[in-house]
Amino acid sequence: MQDETTRPKPPATLSSPEHIGPDHQLAAPDVDRPRRSGWTRAIVWLLLLAAFGLLFYFVLTRKSDTTAAPAGGRRGALGGPVTATVVTAQRGDIGVYISAIGSVTPVYTDSLSAQVTGLITKVNYKEGQLVHKGQSLIQIDPRQYQANELAAEGALERDQNLLAEAQMDLERYQAAWAKNAIQKQQLDDQEKVVLQDQGTVKNDEGTLAYDKVQVSFCNIFSPIDGRVGLRLVDPGNIVTSGGSTVLAVVTQLQPITIIFTIPEDSLSEVEAELRHGAKLQVEAYDRSDQTRLATGTLSSVDNQIDTATGTVKLRATFANKDNSLFPNQFVNIKLLVRTIRNATLIPLSAVQHNGTQAFVYVVENGTAKQTNVKTGVADGLTTSVTGVNPGDVLANSSFEKLQNGSKVNISTKPLPGTTTESNAP
Repeated sequence: MQDETTRPKPPATLSSPEHIGPDHQLAAPDVDRPRRSGWTRAIVWLLLLAAFGLLFYFVLTRKSDTTAAPAGGRRGALGGPVTATVVTAQRGDIGVYISAIGSVTPVYTDSLSAQVTGLITKVNYKEGQLVHKGQSLIQIDPRQYQANELAAEGALERDQNLLAEAQMDLERYQAAWAKNAIQKQQLDDQEKVVLQDQGTVKNDEGTLAYDKVQVSFCNIFSPIDGRVGLRLVDPGNIVTSGGSTVLAVVTQLQPITIIFTIPEDSLSEVEAELRHGAKLQVEAYDRSDQTRLATGTLSSVDNQIDTATGTVKLRATFANKDNSLFPNQFVNIKLLVRTIRNATLIPLSAVQHNGTQAFVYVVENGTAKQTNVKTGVADGLTTSVTGVNPGDVLANSSFEKLQNGSKVNISTKPLPGTTTESNAP
């Protein structure tokens, strides 16, 4: 067993006191270790960024492949024919319309008021009743006016008899003058008396006529055929002559008109047709623009353009036999300016678009052929086109699957859930 004094000592470390002697200096630290750690971290970050970049590229590639799958199927990549409904292009006529909004306006609207002062004794109409011209609507107590009429008749009869007496005297004076039995002055005076009595009779006749008119005003008649509105006065009320109280309102329903506006740029086209004597057809539709209410003709054009709106007013007349148009009703208007004859017509649903280019799929021998067309005038769900011929069979569904050259199975029944509009393949 060795003695502790003879046991070998461990080698001195750099930091041990034994290592630091008077003839030794403290060893410098290793300065390359932080530099190596920085490079390591930079390499790790670069590897991580590269891994993220590869992962991102992989995700984008998968998404692109997934998105392209339907297009590939549309182009027939999945193979097999496409089932679609078809329509046939037709030859026919289509109208060029100007659309507008308008308001139903009666030809005549009469607000009846009292022209004499008196007590209302009777209201002869029911609210909303159809009335005829000359039909009694309201009666005012006529007794005081009938009394005036009677007095005027009496004054007229008196003065007529005075005139007859003066005329008889004149005849006697003329006979006496012929025999030189009276003076000329007496004859002249009698002639003037006759003229005065004639004037009095005329005055009496005027008074009697006025009183008869006043009596007639006591019975208020409908001036037109039309519909009377709600009751505005009741029996027992006193009305005054020249007052502002309206007793009844009557509007004419047959015929009736619609006033509507069109842009001033469309006016020249309308005027050109009118100069050729054309009777332009006007169709009135309801607020939803789906149901046609009536058909009439353009009757007049206003004489000036509204500078504030750049529009001009037009009036169309409708027979309105079924009373489908109601005064002040809002309607949509379609003014038929002209008709294009022998055009090729197809449903709008058969037309597809690739940007500004329109095209259809013409089905020939069970194969779809993409054909560019140019659309023209549209009327409802139908449009005129050039680029196809009447009789051509066109695909009208399954556009999400069709492409140029696709095989087509024609279905005679509507396909559920079909897409009728699509972009270009």
